[in-house]
Amino acid sequence: MQKILGLAVAATLAMTLGAEAHGPSRLKTEQSVVLDATPDEVWQVIGKFDDMSWHPAVARTEMTPEGAPADVPEESTRILHLNAESGDPTITEKLMSINPDKRQYKYMITDVAVEVLPVTNYSSTLQVNDKNGRAEVVWKGGFYRGFPNNDPPADQNDDAAMAAVNGVYQAGLDALAERFGKAE
Repeated sequence: MQKILGLAVAATLAMTLGAEAHGPSRLKTEQSVVLDATPDEVWQVIGKFDDMSWHPAVARTEMTPEGAPADVPEESTRILHLNAESGDPTITEKLMSINPDKRQYKYMITDVAVEVLPVTNYSSTLQVNDKNGRAEVVWKGGFYRGFPNNDPPADQNDDAAMAAVNGVYQAGLDALAERFGKAE
């Protein structure tokens, strides 16, 4: 009986230690806003992968290589040059899929410094739905924190990653609400 109890305790300890050593969990977030505009009007503004001028954090969008298509999954890559007081912080993103009929595209970040956005393995979907004739913009993403190992520094932990992505989404949705107005 003591041998069985000892094995059970050892197994429990092994699972506990194994779970602690597992590392970070994938984080997810989703934000949305209903705008006082038609879905097509809003899609005309945000549905172009090569144009993020509607987002206040983006100074300019560059397709790479120069002249690359903006609507070919796995071939369309954009570099977002961010507004900053100094330097040229960038985020490089690849288009994974686009469906104009559903007013949706999916993309992933392929290169970003954790000082710019404290995330890794980030993928996202931007979609415009028809909500009783009004545009509902839904932006959702999945990602890991910027520090992939245990005991991350405060600026690269789960909270920092969630706050940063939620801040990006909120700034974009707020800019759209200012442009089109919120639906009542």
